[in-house]
Amino acid sequence: MNTNKTILIINPGSTSTKVGIFENGKMKINVSIKHEEAELRKFASIWDQYDYRKDAILKFLNDNDLAMEQIDAIACRAGNIKPISSGIYRICPKMIEDMKSGIYGIHPLNVGGMVAFDLGNQYNIPVLTADPSMTDELCLSARYSGIPQISRRSSFHALNQKATAKKVSNELGKRYDEVNLIVVHLGGGISVGAHKKGRVIDVNNALDGDGPFSPERAGSMPTSDLVKMCFSGEYSKEQILKLLTGGGGLIAYLGTTNAIEIEKRIAGGNQKAAEVYEAMAYQIAKEIGACTTVLEGKIDAIALTGSLVYSKVLLDSLLRKISFIAPVHLNPGENEMDALADATMRYFNNEEELSVYN
Repeated sequence: MNTNKTILIINPGSTSTKVGIFENGKMKINVSIKHEEAELRKFASIWDQYDYRKDAILKFLNDNDLAMEQIDAIACRAGNIKPISSGIYRICPKMIEDMKSGIYGIHPLNVGGMVAFDLGNQYNIPVLTADPSMTDELCLSARYSGIPQISRRSSFHALNQKATAKKVSNELGKRYDEVNLIVVHLGGGISVGAHKKGRVIDVNNALDGDGPFSPERAGSMPTSDLVKMCFSGEYSKEQILKLLTGGGGLIAYLGTTNAIEIEKRIAGGNQKAAEVYEAMAYQIAKEIGACTTVLEGKIDAIALTGSLVYSKVLLDSLLRKISFIAPVHLNPGENEMDALADATMRYFNNEEELSVYN
């Protein structure tokens, strides 16, 4: 086995860029580069953030006395590409083309993928991704929207959900393909997935579709009211899309996505902050409840993962609402960096073949 590899991990989020260095399969450095909301508002689109994000990554390397020539591979979360099977992929020009098109959605991950791809080309090193957000294992019924012109799409935190599901399966003493789980990613976006015997048969479109509102996404909307807004003449297409993704949820109601700040407001008696935060927990719990019907009540565990699991106010509210369903496993933070590093080492050690994006 060839484990003597240095891997650069890039994981862009809505308000941060997580960067890590793994050596010999183990984490050496892990940093979350925070991007202030005021700073991000200066950019008209996510693609305008390209140099800003790239410079942050290169500064991270410089601050840690690392050069790109020392890196054996780059691994990053894939952006919004066409629906594909889970697996390990090499980021290729067709992926980048699909990310830039915006056809499958818009997210800072698209920019991160482009940065990683360009660095890989410049330094002649492989650039990999695994379990992309467009991983599609939906059952047939989950694809129906109610009108033939629109099909429901799979777009969620597949990398973290899959890694968390496998971890919880191990905790249960079973294989992932032997259990039924509800996995909830709680971050800037929120996804609730029904995992049936190793496949995510239903999940809300966490990028720009449905489900609970989140720190910065609107989630499911009353459709007639949304249509009226679109045709009111008061908003451009771009403004509406920004309200749905990036400008909705907590930031729309409270002007911040920072859970610590919101909890301080609640502790200080801010009734509006308390109402909005409780409403988000309510919607998350309702989405979890919907997944119980998809799995016909046969649930081995519920897994909560992501940065918001650290929020005691949110967690307490959720546990009151869902603990009766199944045992709840807490996996605060994200497993995405480790999952990407593990996938890259499986590639180097010839333990898993690369899937092909075509």
